[in-house]
Amino acid sequence: MENNQRISTGKAWKITVLTLVCMALFGSCGGQRQQTGPGRSASPSASQVRDTAAAVETAGGPAGITIGFSISTDDFVTERWNKDMRAFSGAAQELGANVIVQLSAGGIQKQISQINYMVNQKIDILVIVAHDTDMIAGAIKQVRDAGIPVIAYDRLIMGVPIDAYISFDNREVGRMFGRALLDAVPQGKYLMVNGSVVDSNSYEVSAGLHEILDPVIASGDIQLNREIWLDEWSFDEALEKVGAIFAETTDFDAISCGNDQIAGAVIQLLAERRLAGKVAVVGQDAELISCQHVVEGLQLMTVYKPIGKLGPRAAKLAMSIAENNRLPGDSLADNQSGTMIPTYTEMPIAVYKDNMDVVLKDGFHSYEDIYRNVTADISGEASRGMAY
Repeated sequence: MENNQRISTGKAWKITVLTLVCMALFGSCGGQRQQTGPGRSASPSASQVRDTAAAVETAGGPAGITIGFSISTDDFVTERWNKDMRAFSGAAQELGANVIVQLSAGGIQKQISQINYMVNQKIDILVIVAHDTDMIAGAIKQVRDAGIPVIAYDRLIMGVPIDAYISFDNREVGRMFGRALLDAVPQGKYLMVNGSVVDSNSYEVSAGLHEILDPVIASGDIQLNREIWLDEWSFDEALEKVGAIFAETTDFDAISCGNDQIAGAVIQLLAERRLAGKVAVVGQDAELISCQHVVEGLQLMTVYKPIGKLGPRAAKLAMSIAENNRLPGDSLADNQSGTMIPTYTEMPIAVYKDNMDVVLKDGFHSYEDIYRNVTADISGEASRGMAY
């Protein structure tokens, strides 16, 4: 294998110029651009970095497996994917792998271009977070036709056989949304803001949410007054579409949001109308700003996904498949390709104000960061977190 151009001897990490550009813009590529009230500053918008691609290479042994890790996100300021990138790459490096990471906010064509680049770099296996889980199928078929196995990471690729799918239980995420909202608002008017229409996970989350809510809707105890879908996982799009709804009416008691970026947009809109904290809001990913919102009483719940478990498990799975050693899956998934896909699943955790210690114990965020905006007269729950 020709790895001379990809391995940096004596360095665990080689960061390209583009990664440094990204870090210069955001500090660590993990900033947040939501602005949800006085004192919260927004990071640069996605338009400032739309065409930037970050590539990171990690060095294993000269004869090691080379893994291509393709992550497509709607913008570079998504906290979630930067954590996945670090967890996966670090674990793969410890297993002796060479890793090429391509992080793009340029949409499906940019991601396909980056995949082609990695194939030309003679990767042994491709691990991919797909931008569009349907439109990527043609490119994935070409990768597998070239003899390179493919693992779908977190988002199930549709319509083409792949070697494995690893994610969290996304339908359970939706169920957690529903249980949390019904516990807080057993009677009232609901708004459902679903995630990206090009991500198969959006439909799983929505299905789990409807599984919990539909019987209560049928009973008449709650009314689902509006349900919308977003084109992308986009804070700005959520601001626009939910803002249009709020221009007509803000008469909602509970709002489910496809993820925490969407929840952040909704809370900003509620805050502008002096309604923040008066409407039950849920989201997922346990982003820092949403954890802050939870302890501040502005967001009811966020779903925490232990990326520290998923990333290393995915790295181990990638190494195993690349070496032709198949690990037994937890279940099989139907991706409408005619082939059932071995699936590896981690469980999410619903996080409220009184169990934020789950996030703290894992080191996902620090106590100081989460409780930054809480007054000195903190709750008993907050006090317990101070030990971490």
